[in-house]
Amino acid sequence: MISIERQQKLLLNVSRRLKKSITVYAIGGTAMMFLGFKEATLDIDLVFEKEEDRTVFKEAVKDIGYHELDSIEIYGAKRNQPLMLRLDDERFDLFLVNVIDFIFSKQMMKRAEKTHQFNNNLILKVADPHDIILMKCATDRMKDIDDARNIIKEIDIDFKVIIEEARNQIELGRQSAAFELGEFLENLKKTGVKIPQKVLDELFKIVKKQAEEKVGKKAI
Repeated sequence: MISIERQQKLLLNVSRRLKKSITVYAIGGTAMMFLGFKEATLDIDLVFEKEEDRTVFKEAVKDIGYHELDSIEIYGAKRNQPLMLRLDDERFDLFLVNVIDFIFSKQMMKRAEKTHQFNNNLILKVADPHDIILMKCATDRMKDIDDARNIIKEIDIDFKVIIEEARNQIELGRQSAAFELGEFLENLKKTGVKIPQKVLDELFKIVKKQAEEKVGKKAI
């Protein structure tokens, strides 16, 4: 596990070796640690806007002793897998805009307001809690249910933000975004988390509309 202190040290060491200034976005457990929701994580999850920036970051990580890892070992046949680097039991997962089944959209980038700077070359922006929850629903891991539950317990969630981003994901081509979010929130509700029924109803309406539109297209 990577502790908060270890994460800070790793990012500082990488920043000292970067050959240009870059901006990255922290997601998953990494973002949760910066936001105070978690004390340790299995890996450092980062999203890049440009392949060039990811390559520069990768070389800096390799310079401190990490080696590239075949992402299939961790993610199997899933799409949009990250570039992965590992040293012993520590790992960096470096995504390029697409995070498995989700797109780290312009709206998500805009909501990532909390910023940390490491030396002069590394600016790290932390994903908004609402977007962390949304991206957690792309997996069926129990730890993601636990993470989402912990976030919802700690802060007031504006479910309108999550629903609107689900709509945005659909417009960007992620057709199953609303369905997966609804299923994820239903599972959270089963664990005792208070999910407003109107939120689930709204997601059902989106999914129903998608199905009707699909049927309509077939009929033409």
